[in-house]
Amino acid sequence: MNDQDAIALLRDLCGAYSPSGEEAEAVALLAERAAAAGLSTSIDGAGNFIGERGNGPATVVLLGHIDTVEGFISPTIADGRLQARGAVDAKGPLAAFVAATSRAVIPEGVKVVVIGAVEEEAASSKGARYVCNRYAPTATIIGEPSGTSGITLGYKGRVGLTLVAQQPHAHTAAEGRSIAALAAAWWTRVEEYCDRRNHNHRTFDRLDPHLAEFHTSTDGFTDRVDVRGSLRLPPEADVDELHRRVAELAANWGDASLSGHLPAFRSDRKTKLVGAMIRAIREDSREPTFKLKTGTSDMNVVGPVWQCPIVAYGPGDSRLDHAPDEHIVLDEYLAAVRVLTRTIVSRLG
Repeated sequence: MNDQDAIALLRDLCGAYSPSGEEAEAVALLAERAAAAGLSTSIDGAGNFIGERGNGPATVVLLGHIDTVEGFISPTIADGRLQARGAVDAKGPLAAFVAATSRAVIPEGVKVVVIGAVEEEAASSKGARYVCNRYAPTATIIGEPSGTSGITLGYKGRVGLTLVAQQPHAHTAAEGRSIAALAAAWWTRVEEYCDRRNHNHRTFDRLDPHLAEFHTSTDGFTDRVDVRGSLRLPPEADVDELHRRVAELAANWGDASLSGHLPAFRSDRKTKLVGAMIRAIREDSREPTFKLKTGTSDMNVVGPVWQCPIVAYGPGDSRLDHAPDEHIVLDEYLAAVRVLTRTIVSRLG
């Protein structure tokens, strides 16, 4: 797959709109293009794209995701950039995986498996959870934007946070605080607790609250409030203790609960995989940098299960994830393909 084919693959893949749960068209397109580029392709039981090259006991998994958040952005190429939904998060890295795997001379005794997972942007992480127990890789690269010179070693964890509360309906002129005011005060106490806990902590070790939704309703007899948010978790966060804390902060007024715990994960920097990536980046006249991300990725799902050398890598500026002007610089995309090609030809198994 030459450079123009690689760019066409990314453009067309971004043109196949694939929000979480609606990835089938994009998966079929990727399977067709990857097969034409020399990969053996299939679609697994979860709907994931699977592309393979090479044979052997050592398996290198390149795990990207093919779904995007909602909101289609028609692919447009201008001034050396491709603007499109998913160009950065994360069809850019996934297309780079396929292009690099098609180009690489696979070492003897090594099989490279490219996975385009479904529902990474959803809480289910359906695609990654499906493959967890179906592969035992010797090395893994997660397809997420790190920048062409960046190597991501870890991601914070996440847990969902909700509050549900009710109280008798009262006129706005009545004494006492409204249910909305009481819920807002609870959220303020949650933020203050996090601020106290985070004092003098590095960003990766901070507990970060995020308020997503705040709804009030009434039937004329009972007022109700539903608050939904999340906590971004540092390594070794005690979720049971956090549950006790947020419940105490509700002061028995509402029902505060946590759900969907995904622990933080941090990989080892001193591995053969990291060494190969450092060399590959430097061979492209760039200087490697190491990153720890405050979000989550499929590394959080597969890392604890596979227990192999693992990093996240891919072209694109992660500050553009989910943005209305999401775009990728095509020269950076092609540079990432070169870096990945050099990494694959290293004996990682």
